[in-house]
Amino acid sequence: MEHLTQKKKVTIMIALMAAMFFAAINQTIVGTAMPRIIAMLGGIEHYTWVITIYMLTSTIATVLVGKLSDIYGRKPFLLAGIVIFIIGAFLSGLSTDIFQMITYRGIQGLGGGILMSATVTAVGDLFAPRERAKWTGIMMAIFGFSSVIGPTLGGFMVDHMAWKWIFWIFLPFGIVAFFMIWKMFPKTARSTSESIDYLGSIFLSLTIVALLLGFSWAGTKYEWGSPEILSLFGASILGVIILILIERKAKSPVLPLSLFKNSIVTISMVVGFLMNAGMMGAMIYLPFFVQGVEGVSPTNSGFINMPMSLAMIVLSTLVGRWISKSGKYKRYALMGMPFMVVAMIIMAFMSNIAMAVVSMIVFGIGLGLSMPVFTLTVQNAVAPSMLGVATATNTLFRNLGGTIGIAIMGTIMNTSLTNKLEAVVSSGKSPDLTKLDPESAKQLSAFMNPQMLLDQPKLKELHATLPEQIQPLFNQLIEMLRNALSDSLTVVFLSGTALLVVAALLVLFLKEIPLRSGEKKIEVTAEGKSESKNLEKSVPAAH
Repeated sequence: MEHLTQKKKVTIMIALMAAMFFAAINQTIVGTAMPRIIAMLGGIEHYTWVITIYMLTSTIATVLVGKLSDIYGRKPFLLAGIVIFIIGAFLSGLSTDIFQMITYRGIQGLGGGILMSATVTAVGDLFAPRERAKWTGIMMAIFGFSSVIGPTLGGFMVDHMAWKWIFWIFLPFGIVAFFMIWKMFPKTARSTSESIDYLGSIFLSLTIVALLLGFSWAGTKYEWGSPEILSLFGASILGVIILILIERKAKSPVLPLSLFKNSIVTISMVVGFLMNAGMMGAMIYLPFFVQGVEGVSPTNSGFINMPMSLAMIVLSTLVGRWISKSGKYKRYALMGMPFMVVAMIIMAFMSNIAMAVVSMIVFGIGLGLSMPVFTLTVQNAVAPSMLGVATATNTLFRNLGGTIGIAIMGTIMNTSLTNKLEAVVSSGKSPDLTKLDPESAKQLSAFMNPQMLLDQPKLKELHATLPEQIQPLFNQLIEMLRNALSDSLTVVFLSGTALLVVAALLVLFLKEIPLRSGEKKIEVTAEGKSESKNLEKSVPAAH
């Protein structure tokens, strides 16, 4: 679609940005409110599953749609993604327990994965990499804008309204996005030479499910060395082996192995995996510190996230323009990753809200510098005919990193929290309940649950109902829980820091090749060198 007029491209981009905003705002509005929602529904031990199931279904949908959209075009998947997302969001608002929430979030994730994959790839269809950098930056800014208003709005709504409206308030916008895509986005002819890799798709999906279930259940539902977890990991390894054998012979593989012969693509995907593992795995628990340790309301918790989003919006927009102007992209990744590492270190040792805000600003700078780069590097390093599958595979690695990171960080937090509470109790530093009458002691013992810290109104209500003579013990108990939670989150954030350090080191080995500035035939060798034929003027590669 690079041959379309600029006016037509801009019109299509408006429709794509509407679809992107719809998916993004529905995600970010939930984040701040989710700890309170789970506290109301009950089942904090399943908290990670609400996030994991979304990532799992969206990951599978993303990689499958990537190849299918190369065959059938992006438009039907953009429309289907919006419809499925709307259904999942509506049902999520009807949840009456944690298990219903997990199920409906899975449906929502399926729609979100389809929508995000088709949207990002469609931008690649419209513009050559040189100009694409600018629009990629704008798309990241839209996601950032949703990150500004989403958490704050979500926190305000869960404080003052029925929480179901968090899932429902933007559904009319989804209907508008649907009709905009339907009217504005052009149809593309089906590629009759391509066939669907059914067998590869099945084994790819089964492998992803086994891998993510293994990481999600390990250390929580089952021990890491239990037969169940070892069986899941064994199944994922076997699935990878079978998948490789299938893809080597497939006429049109859903996951082309040739992608991984390209060093640019491979490094970009591994960096994306590690970056999302560290970022998502740690960032998802920031509300636990703000709301659980510091006792901040969800509304104010959203304001604390705002500086990160503002920094990301400004820098991602500027970086997109700078890349488009200069043709150089590696320098921005090299600058951005250290900012993210420093921010995570600040999170690990923060002891007040001011430090949390500083960490958000620094993290936002790092995200703004880095985020527009890695999708661009992958799209620029493959032939246009592989744009969909390459973009989807890149997103697959990011989503896998985020999902596995959340699962592992959840295990780290739960294990650390349990150990620290046991250590405090065994050391004799916990509140002495033996001096109380059995009924009061039993009542206070019920509060030995960190889930209580996430529902401040209920905590105040319970405090007011206790007899005056045992309220000091109650305060000591809450303080002990907050200290244990704070120490556990330090371990979580340090784990995320370690992953981001590895990602930052890998960026050093990322090769930079010229960004295409128009339609051309491009071939990229396994070593990451580009060979172009009948090309328009392109930008010299940086050394």
